[in-house]
Amino acid sequence: MTDDLKGRDYIETSDWTDAEIETALAVSRDLKEKFRKKEPHRHLPDRTIFLLFFDKSTRTRNSFEAGITQLGGHAHFITTETSQISHGESPRDTGVILSRYGHGIAIRHDLVPGEGNAYMREVAEHADKPVINMQCDIDHPCQTLADLLTIRERFGENLKGLKVAVSWAYAPSYAKPLSVPQGLAMLLTRFGMEVVLARPPEFPLMPHTLERARANAKRSGGSFRVADSMEEAFEGAHVVYPKSWGCIDLFREPERSLALAKKYAHWICDEKKMAIARPDSIYMHCLPADRGHEVTDAVIDGPHSVVYDEAENRLHTAKALMALVME
Repeated sequence: MTDDLKGRDYIETSDWTDAEIETALAVSRDLKEKFRKKEPHRHLPDRTIFLLFFDKSTRTRNSFEAGITQLGGHAHFITTETSQISHGESPRDTGVILSRYGHGIAIRHDLVPGEGNAYMREVAEHADKPVINMQCDIDHPCQTLADLLTIRERFGENLKGLKVAVSWAYAPSYAKPLSVPQGLAMLLTRFGMEVVLARPPEFPLMPHTLERARANAKRSGGSFRVADSMEEAFEGAHVVYPKSWGCIDLFREPERSLALAKKYAHWICDEKKMAIARPDSIYMHCLPADRGHEVTDAVIDGPHSVVYDEAENRLHTAKALMALVME
């Protein structure tokens, strides 16, 4: 275990170099193997991490809670409703106090564009312990790190030329954050992959994230482009990653965003669309997927699906991040 990253924040994957991302992946693989062999790996005995949630969670909360326990530490689960944040306590005060009580702070604040990432960075500015982004409005760096690990487990270390289709898909449940597709575009293009983003015209992503994806692709020898249809993105793809996200201009009016999305209810990942991809393609989703809307049961439960492997890897990458940055 290296000490080079001790005390570092992990707010966007772009904050870490390629070599540092590779270190996180290597530690994830090592901890995954130890977990499977039931070998103790208590790298953080008696350490405390505070998990601060502005939004609901299943995989993220449980991967961090189980992960810190397996590393020998303890997690405190905090919601805004059960803390003084609901009464207006500042990010500065929150960061300073939690730093003095423990050894790391992890935050999920993802639903409103322009808020979550800025909040985390303000906490990090005043905290003297590392801050980990459990999902914000710009990036979901824990999810995308696990996604990259999963892709490598299926296709090997060298991913140059691998085609990845990141596509919008219809979901009626709620206006979902933009951070997963943005995070995928920014991270996967760093490793020479050919990333195609498909979305209806009313569902763009933040321009600066796409600019970063294009710059990363140019540097790595990969490519990045935007397509108008799922079918165009899926054609010949090794990886398909269809999921819903809300209209960036309507996050304070979610019902309008959902009404707009109904125009595109045919944007569903079904067996017909999977047939356009390569025969050895994999279907990915960060979960929970809106079954029958984003994806059919035949696909998510079928032979191309790696969603449970992907979800498991959330545990191992969360543990790697905590072990690397917490002292």
